[in-house]
Amino acid sequence: MRSDLLKEGPSRAPHRSLLKALGITDREMKRPFVAVVSSKSDYIPGHAHLDTITKAVEAGIRNAGGVPFTFNTIGVCDGLAMNHKGMKYSLCSRELIADSIEVMLTAHPMDAVVFIPNCDKIVPGMLMAACRMNLPSIFVSGGPMMPGHNGKGTRMGLSEMFEAVGSFAAGKITAEDLHCQEENACPGCGSCSGMYTANSMNCLTEAIGMALPGNGTIPAVTAARVRLAKDAGERVMELLEQNIRPLDILTPKAFENALRADMAIGCSSNTILHILAISRAAGCPVTLEQIDAIGKKTPQICKLNPAGTTFITDLNDVGGIQSMLKELDTAGMVHRDVVTVNGTVGERIDAAKPADGTIIRKLDDPFSKDGGIAILFGNLAADGAVVKKGAVAPSMMVHSGPARVFDSEEDATAAIMDGKIHEGDVVVIRYEGPKGGPGMREMLTPTAAIIGRGLGESVALITDGRFSGATRGASIGHVSPEAAEGGLIALVEEGDTVAIDIPNRSLSLLVDEDTLAARKAAWKAPERELTGYAKRYAQHVTSGATGAVFDDML
Repeated sequence: MRSDLLKEGPSRAPHRSLLKALGITDREMKRPFVAVVSSKSDYIPGHAHLDTITKAVEAGIRNAGGVPFTFNTIGVCDGLAMNHKGMKYSLCSRELIADSIEVMLTAHPMDAVVFIPNCDKIVPGMLMAACRMNLPSIFVSGGPMMPGHNGKGTRMGLSEMFEAVGSFAAGKITAEDLHCQEENACPGCGSCSGMYTANSMNCLTEAIGMALPGNGTIPAVTAARVRLAKDAGERVMELLEQNIRPLDILTPKAFENALRADMAIGCSSNTILHILAISRAAGCPVTLEQIDAIGKKTPQICKLNPAGTTFITDLNDVGGIQSMLKELDTAGMVHRDVVTVNGTVGERIDAAKPADGTIIRKLDDPFSKDGGIAILFGNLAADGAVVKKGAVAPSMMVHSGPARVFDSEEDATAAIMDGKIHEGDVVVIRYEGPKGGPGMREMLTPTAAIIGRGLGESVALITDGRFSGATRGASIGHVSPEAAEGGLIALVEEGDTVAIDIPNRSLSLLVDEDTLAARKAAWKAPERELTGYAKRYAQHVTSGATGAVFDDML
């Protein structure tokens, strides 16, 4: 066992004495040591209850004959970090999480690992660490929050709460309405209730085979979530006995299954960044071109909040991710032979309920004939851009209009709130990319303000930054190359015509080449004074088109 590096032989007597200081007995010394990696935090709603999940995992490990050791990682709540400097540190945290787990599991050798994430960057950070360590591993998330309501009988989630701010600014709701929604939008613990990034990544962790069925959709507040955690603790001991490791599971076929799921349920556009990064860590990197090819062939058969009025807990009620995969499998879209943490994909979906036809539509009646995410190319996005097309109004699938150019999220948000953005405009927010931000901020505030002001079917937004999974509308992110690297988005000027054609996967700036060449010759990247981790991050992070990984991963 790997933990024998700590506990076996006379030379390890000092190590054993330290372990005995923790209360470890001689009998326990002979058992497998299992790490439990939790992102518990007192100020993140998605993580506040993870002690309960952790205790259940530890009980499962002990039930199956192992000895659990728990440690925590950092975690950023994107909702709390939104629209201020803190958001510059959200994506950055993914690399810190992966690095810190690698440090802990190398310094303190364990035999297997249970990962307990719940929110946005923590799930992919832990998956990247699992790939690096390649110890028998299983994931169990904290589960989704229940939907809230607006005080008037309509269910809502965090996305509608951000949109309410725009509605209030436009005079469409009262201060009392805003406060009522504030009181009721987030009713308790769990990852925010829509198909935002956290729930998207937890669902994809299940689809890719690194978590048990139900991981992505069983509500946080239920006993079923606690039982799932206990099952995960027991199951990791079987993975250890069978010597099934993450790199046995995370194969090209598994990533294709995950991408099929991504497209079929209309996940957050952030999943593209994370799948690019995780696949690199697994040694089988996928490309934006491959992702879009899968998207074009995969129908969207679920439409969840914020793209619709159905919530992830509703998906759970009709069979969850496994029932969705079962429907895709009827057309041969799923690799059934892929190994998972509990049997093959085929065995899991054979045990699932058939699609209900409403929340999970049948393939002959999809919400869309292609997937919920599209990759756009063109002179404005030579290396690619990403849009959650499943949340775009039909009237905005093809759009051209004058550019309204801003060099920061704050400036764009102020203009939207002040009523300076009009029907037909294309808002351009730049210098918010991985290097330019740095940190590639999520920008839910400006997109929600556009929706809240009633402009969701007439105004587009493009950026080299990214969006929350809660964003909806014609919001195109990850524009690469980014402005700070001299990408064409840096040369856009006020009033230039920007052309968007989502069905044909095109994003173009309609300015002649001579004019662009003159602008390029005069362009200089803005100077920034960076310190600390932000400075190191900007020095090493790569393009959004490569998952914003560090340069040593390329």
